[in-house]
Amino acid sequence: MNADDDLRRRLADLVHEVTDGAVTADDALDATASLVALGVDSLGLLRLIDAIETEYDVELDLSAGGHSLTTVDDLAAQLTAHLPATP
Repeated sequence: MNADDDLRRRLADLVHEVTDGAVTADDALDATASLVALGVDSLGLLRLIDAIETEYDVELDLSAGGHSLTTVDDLAAQLTAHLPATP
């Protein structure tokens, strides 16, 4: 596993946690499925964003109404843009 895979896995685990197990991490990792289609509601998305911001000490841009954060891959891409580069 590389760093990107580790990040995607951690984000999928967070999806599982904030949905109280309603969405499995494996389902969240399915790049073709939006989190909403998997059953993550607006409150779940807010809980997820809060968990990500707390864990990674970042502030994600929600100005697009969250439309750019529809999959774990989308979340990983935005989070990577906010994290400091590693040598």
